[in-house]
Amino acid sequence: MAYSLTDSLKHNRFSIVSVDKAAGTVRVRGEAEVCTDLSCGETVVVTDEGTTRDLAQLYAGDIVTLEQKDGRAQQIRVVRRVWEEYSSPEW
Repeated sequence: MAYSLTDSLKHNRFSIVSVDKAAGTVRVRGEAEVCTDLSCGETVVVTDEGTTRDLAQLYAGDIVTLEQKDGRAQQIRVVRRVWEEYSSPEW
């Protein structure tokens, strides 16, 4: 299904709920308010600071986009940090 730009943003953005670095998993919540656990063994994390495989660069509340395959995150791109979310003019 092809989405409009607005729908694409709505359906492809997730909020980080929790990060379990020891288990290598990330729990995310999507637009439908449903949580999903993703395995992140070799996941690439892309932030403004650079690219890493360290899940410690993710924080609960961060807004992200995902590239995933078979329940495994291939790439997590941070769109907005949690501390930016609460300081935005929308609040």
